Amino acid sequence: MPVPLYAYDQSFEGHISAHVALKWDRDGVAMLVREKRGRSKGKIRRAVMRRRPGEPHATKLRDHVGQAYSYRQNLDDGHRPWALRPLGHRIRHDQSFEYNLAPTETRPIYLRVLLDCMEGAV
Repeated sequence: MPVPLYAYDQSFEGHISAHVALKWDRDGVAMLVREKRGRSKGKIRRAVMRRRPGEPHATKLRDHVGQAYSYRQNLDDGHRPWALRPLGHRIRHDQSFEYNLAPTETRPIYLRVLLDCMEGAV
């Protein structure tokens, strides 16, 4: 009976025989996922390849989305309004930074994008 084979990042690779799956599990190349209950308890459901040294980590959704530009700011009175994350440096909670959200080296880029967006609106 063929066993579905998945890469370490959970992408489907194809099918292998149960004999090969057991051998790869014994050698530490793959991890077997088995049925835990029912009449077919212990049956191999799939084989997942282990990540080898030098292979990149699996891609996560966060890698494509990036860091959020806005976040919930905790105020002293208990309110949590949305605040904008400053560009180019980390958030410092001990001082007010809302007056300087963009460092001076990024301002020309921001203004160019802003002007390009406003050009079509006029």
